[in-house]
Amino acid sequence: MTYLLFGGKQLILRMACAAMVAFLIVALLSPRMIRFLIRKKLGDRPEFHHADLNELTRHKSATPTMGGILIVVAIFVSAVLFADIGPRSMYIRMALLVLVWLGLLGGVDDGFKLAHPPAATARGPAASDRHERGGLRTWQKIIFQIALAVVLAVFIYSHGRTSGHIDYEGRAINAAHSFYFPFKAEPIALSLLAYVIITSVVMVGSSNAVNLTDGMDGLAGGCMVTVSGVFLLLSWVAGNRALANLFHLPFVPAASELTVICAAMIGSCLGFLWYNCLPAQVFMGDTGSLPLGGLIGYIAVVTRHELVLFIAGGVLVMEALSVLIQVAYFKATGGRRVFRCAPIHHHFHLMGWAESKVVVRFWLLGLMFAAVALATLKLR
Repeated sequence: MTYLLFGGKQLILRMACAAMVAFLIVALLSPRMIRFLIRKKLGDRPEFHHADLNELTRHKSATPTMGGILIVVAIFVSAVLFADIGPRSMYIRMALLVLVWLGLLGGVDDGFKLAHPPAATARGPAASDRHERGGLRTWQKIIFQIALAVVLAVFIYSHGRTSGHIDYEGRAINAAHSFYFPFKAEPIALSLLAYVIITSVVMVGSSNAVNLTDGMDGLAGGCMVTVSGVFLLLSWVAGNRALANLFHLPFVPAASELTVICAAMIGSCLGFLWYNCLPAQVFMGDTGSLPLGGLIGYIAVVTRHELVLFIAGGVLVMEALSVLIQVAYFKATGGRRVFRCAPIHHHFHLMGWAESKVVVRFWLLGLMFAAVALATLKLR
């Protein structure tokens, strides 16, 4: 384990190495993976219940999917090489559990989609806007996601009993048992039940939000680079007592190791964008989007920055909310719509925006949301 060579120090060097190794794994292995997926005929089948959108995405038919396997492998290898995965670092080992659990869930979902393509007939009151592509049902995926979140919440909350500290005003604070708001330093104490609920909402929401965002070439990968960068900084600050007190942020012992995970996420997403940018040669599929979203939600929970994730991941929130609003309005009005199609990136595409314009503008929005999220640190 390369971590031993650094003696647990040189965090910046280990982050840089993790990002570089993750990038190289994805960038160098993608051509072989793409050829394998083509040979096995594991191509995407864009099939929307919207004739105009089907016409706009017709050229993507048979593009290889499940490329997210390389993202999962790259993050896992980088973490094993450059992060502390020993007995003292529960957070890293739980991050690897999130990665593998959701990677397998996404892989099973993608496998069912490819093996059992859906019929092109509408199903249900909002089927005209849903991307009905077979696979696991939404409630089935959510059950597995909630089960993971509950297990993690209980372990983190229990581990937090030994991680109390004295804050900048001399008060005894246990960050693992508290909830923090972006614009104020005083936390709210949480019971175990409240902690489990918050963890479940954050992790399930972020995992599915990234999955919904993954609908245009390079969109999800580019947004995840920005959000991961924000939480790399937040994890660094949260794991350093002096910096945490300086910015009036919760101090979480050993959270700084999560910066290695964030760096690996950045590197793997950049490597994937090399082949996923317009026109995409490969899609990540649920195999990549579910674990990426789950990981960033998990890191937000550990560092006690759940609401900051809501700000930094503004584009992901827009995508998820557009689907919820569309489905609710469709059912309430008997077929009327707020957007031309949901998620919202398809709405702008149908308005006449080129796909590249939608992606780049959403990337720019992501950068602005990230800047606002980081600005909240100073406002405390």
